[in-house]
Amino acid sequence: MLSRQHAIALEHATGAQLDALCEQAAGVRDTHWPNTLTYSRKIFIPLTNMCRDTCGYCTFVKHPDSGQANILNPSQVLASVLKGQAQGCKEALFSLGEKPEKRYRYAKDWLATLGHTSMVDYLTEVCEMVLDKSLMIPHVNAGTLTFNELKQLKNVSGSMGMMLECTSDRLMKKGQPHYACPDKVPGIRLKTLEDAGKLDIPFTTGILIGIGETWEERVDSLMAINTLYQEYGHIQEVIVQNFRAKAGTAMANAPEPTLDDMRRTLAMARLILDPAISLQAPPNLAQEYPHYIAAGINDWGGISPLTKDFINPERSWPQITELATACEQQGYALQERLTVYPKYLQAGERYVTKALHQAMPAWRNDGLAVEQCIDNTTFQGVAHG
Repeated sequence: MLSRQHAIALEHATGAQLDALCEQAAGVRDTHWPNTLTYSRKIFIPLTNMCRDTCGYCTFVKHPDSGQANILNPSQVLASVLKGQAQGCKEALFSLGEKPEKRYRYAKDWLATLGHTSMVDYLTEVCEMVLDKSLMIPHVNAGTLTFNELKQLKNVSGSMGMMLECTSDRLMKKGQPHYACPDKVPGIRLKTLEDAGKLDIPFTTGILIGIGETWEERVDSLMAINTLYQEYGHIQEVIVQNFRAKAGTAMANAPEPTLDDMRRTLAMARLILDPAISLQAPPNLAQEYPHYIAAGINDWGGISPLTKDFINPERSWPQITELATACEQQGYALQERLTVYPKYLQAGERYVTKALHQAMPAWRNDGLAVEQCIDNTTFQGVAHG
C-alpha cells in the first residue's frame, strides 16, 4: 500500500505520470476484483430532509420555515419500497438529515405524532417494517451515531454508511463548508466509524473532494479510513465523491474537481486502501465511466430505477444498459450485488444477524445478487426536473 509520503508526492501527477498511476491502481483492482464491476439496485428513501447541520454545499436540507421540510410516514415509506421491489430493487437506502429534533421544535413535534422522541428510534421502526412487509434489506445512512444507536440499527439493517468527507478540523472554521455543523466534527465522525467496527457492521464511508480541502488532507482522510479497516475489518466500500456546485448554496460558485483531479484521487485511494475494500465513484455526478474504470474503481454504488438521487437531484442515474456497455467496452462485466458485500455475507453471523441472513435476497455462490429479469425499458435513469 502507498505510504503517506509517496501519496502526497502525487498531488501534481499529470499526463504520462497520471496515466501510469491509474494503470498501477487498475492493476491492483484487477488482481483483487477481477473481471466484474458491481452496483446495487436500490430505492432511495429520504426519511427526513431536516437536519441540525447546514453544510455550505447542500440543497437536500430544508428549514422548517421553508414549507418543504418533512418526515415521511410509514405508509409513504412502504409504498416506495413496494414500488421498488416490483422493479427488482433489493436495497432500501434510508438517507436522512442528522438529529433535527435537537435543533427544531417542529421536527420534535412531528416525531411525537409518529410516536417517537428521536429520529433514530423512528428509523428503527420503519426498517423493521421494511423487513416485515417486503423482500428488501435496509441500508442506513443516518450520519453520526452513538455506540448504542449503531447497535440498535444493526439489528434492522444489512449495512450502514456515513461519509467521513474529510478529517480536517480546518473545514469547521467560519467561512468553511462545515462551519456550525456539529455533526461534521472529524473526531465525532471517526468515532462513529470506530464504533461500527467494534460492532462488526458492514460499513460504507468515503471522502468528498473539492470542498476546500488540501491534497494532504485527502491523503490523511483515506489513511484514517484504512487504519480503521486494518483494526476492525468492517469497511466494505469507500466512495470518492466529487463536489458539484449547486445554486443557492454558499459554495454555488466554487470550482468543481477536474477529471484529472478525480482520476488522481481515485488512483491514489486505490493504492492507499487495503485491496479488499471496494472503491466506488458515483456514476451520476460525471459520466466519465471509462476514465473511472481505468483509475481503479470496481463499484458504481446504488442505482435506482424509481427514485432520484435526493442529495444531487439535478443528476440523473445512468441507465443500467448504458453502464453495462461502458463496462463491457473496457473488458468488464456489470453485475448486481446486494447491499452487503460477499465477504461479509459469507462470514456467517459476525456481520449480519441470523434474522437478516434469512431475509436476504437470493445470492450466488460468489456472494453477488441473483438478478431478476426486468424489462430494460422499466429500468432507466430517473429524469430530474
